[in-house]
Amino acid sequence: MGGVVTSLDVVVFVVMLLGVMAVGLIASWRENTAEDYFLAGHGTRWWGVAGSIFGSNVSANHLVGMMGIGFSIGFAQSHFELGAIAGLMLLAYGFLPVYRKLGLYTLSEYLGQRYGEASRALYAVIMIVIMVFVQMVPGLYIGARSMLHLFDYEAGGDIALQPYILGVFGLAALAAIYTIMGGLKAVIWTDVVQSVLLLIAGLIVAWLVFSHPDVGGWSGMRALDSALAAQDASAAKMRLYLPSDHPDLPWSGALSGLLALHFFYWGTNQFIVQRALSAVDDHQARLGIITAGFFKLLIPFFAIGTGIAVYYLFEAQDVQTDSDAAFSEAVRLVVPTGYGIVGLIGAGLIGAILSSVDSMMNSSATILTVDIYKRYMRPDAGDRELILVGRLAIVVFVTMAALLAALVLDPNSEKPFFLTIVDYQSHLIPGILVAFALGMFWRGATAAGATVAIVAGPLISLLLEWLYDGFSLAGNAVTVGNTEVHDAFFSFSGLAAHSEWLTSTFGPRLNMLHRVGVAVVLTAIVHALVSRITHHDAEKAKLTWTEIGGHRPEVVREIVLQIVVSIVLFGVMAAILVSGVAEWFTPTVAATIASLWTFGQFALRAWRVSKQPQRAGDSPPHLLADDRLWAGVLSALAIWMMFYYA
Repeated sequence: MGGVVTSLDVVVFVVMLLGVMAVGLIASWRENTAEDYFLAGHGTRWWGVAGSIFGSNVSANHLVGMMGIGFSIGFAQSHFELGAIAGLMLLAYGFLPVYRKLGLYTLSEYLGQRYGEASRALYAVIMIVIMVFVQMVPGLYIGARSMLHLFDYEAGGDIALQPYILGVFGLAALAAIYTIMGGLKAVIWTDVVQSVLLLIAGLIVAWLVFSHPDVGGWSGMRALDSALAAQDASAAKMRLYLPSDHPDLPWSGALSGLLALHFFYWGTNQFIVQRALSAVDDHQARLGIITAGFFKLLIPFFAIGTGIAVYYLFEAQDVQTDSDAAFSEAVRLVVPTGYGIVGLIGAGLIGAILSSVDSMMNSSATILTVDIYKRYMRPDAGDRELILVGRLAIVVFVTMAALLAALVLDPNSEKPFFLTIVDYQSHLIPGILVAFALGMFWRGATAAGATVAIVAGPLISLLLEWLYDGFSLAGNAVTVGNTEVHDAFFSFSGLAAHSEWLTSTFGPRLNMLHRVGVAVVLTAIVHALVSRITHHDAEKAKLTWTEIGGHRPEVVREIVLQIVVSIVLFGVMAAILVSGVAEWFTPTVAATIASLWTFGQFALRAWRVSKQPQRAGDSPPHLLADDRLWAGVLSALAIWMMFYYA
């Protein structure tokens, strides 16, 4: 073992990189229409949807960041993967049927048809900001930093600025070449290849780490963690549920605000949903979404779990490093040299980088071209003109992102970058999620309500943070000059009296996930109140899940009842586990019951649908071929993990 990069590693890396580029360029042939360029001609099969969704989601932020958070915080980070299954189910069976029935290019178009131009324009601007500045910039940053750690980094040293800048612009140029040439089809094909490389790289690193004598496999890692828990329960890493006052991943936030983030990310996020919109038909789209979910459930084991194993490995080897460098340091420590494995892992890492950056390039360009240029500037623009504008938009966006990543971000920062990214974009999410959700599932939602919600969401989020910090100050006096802040500002309202309970329950500062959960609820109330007192357009109100999807009211009531009963059942089971009133009711027993119940709900629905006449785009009539059964298996596995690792 030694982490020395050999000529064979370089050859493997270059060959893999050239292969990915070739795939993208080959896929770029014959992209003649805007539909070809932005939606891959609606010709994507389920495996293309799955590979592109997984590749777009699991960037270097995941491969490096997830392992880093597993290293620093622990298995609780798995909520980012387990909760994703709920978001994928909402997309597959909630939002997607409406999106596809309306023949959308962008999700902004749905808001435009459901509400009006104001909501459409606001969404377009916000999503461009998120994709370019909050996603693409960090993707280039963590990618260049990780590549330099892997290939050129001396343990204990800092990354020089010049190689880092070259790395950022090199990655940006690589992704831009085939994305500009081939559009979404090139992105999807390269994402599939890059997803395979990512999985291979992640599994190789995981296998080598767990095979190390100082770790002793998954059981050995669990034993090391149990030994640490016996000394200090709060220091253990294999805890899925952390206290409600945990500063990063409290259980209460994971089951509230984080779910809202998942619903936004998977259901209303252009660069994820666009892959499903490109599918051949609804069934292929759903199969692709579900398959991507199965890949997501691997991440707690080969990324987060490996990060925990790396923590104990570094403890035994006396290795000191920050969390975002844990991946590259682990490679240096456990990967044997001379076999090209470092080059293969490097190819997987760069694949993770490119597969996310190219997706954001294409999707941001799609929104700019369709929702801004064609809508407001050139309504009569033809396909060739739209493709040209899309290509120019990619050049502008990737240049801006590369400049910001190279000149603003510090390549030697020790801050956990994954959670930082989520925190930044979480302020923008409540209004968008509420506008989509109420518009999709409530006929009474109005254009004014949606516009106010999208604008008010970030303001409510920022206000909540400011107010909660005020509670905290009220309980922990801060002196400015000769005046205590809480005496000067809070005594008039009596807020200080409540601060002790708040800070002891939820911590001295408002956690991002708690903030998102409360902000979504308050924004939904604002949307509903404004909708009640403003003009209701009966025609626009028809663009809902029940109307467009053709779902009967009794079916909707049945689904809602199933969800409510399941939540109550799981809550009771969790309470029994926590209280310990029944010794026989172990996490294994609870996981088995909960997973069987979950699968049963999907199987029952699949059986009932198989007895009904089929509409175009529905699952095939054969019960075993129904995607709902596979969705049930996926959801059951996620629920099983949530109870088993409790």
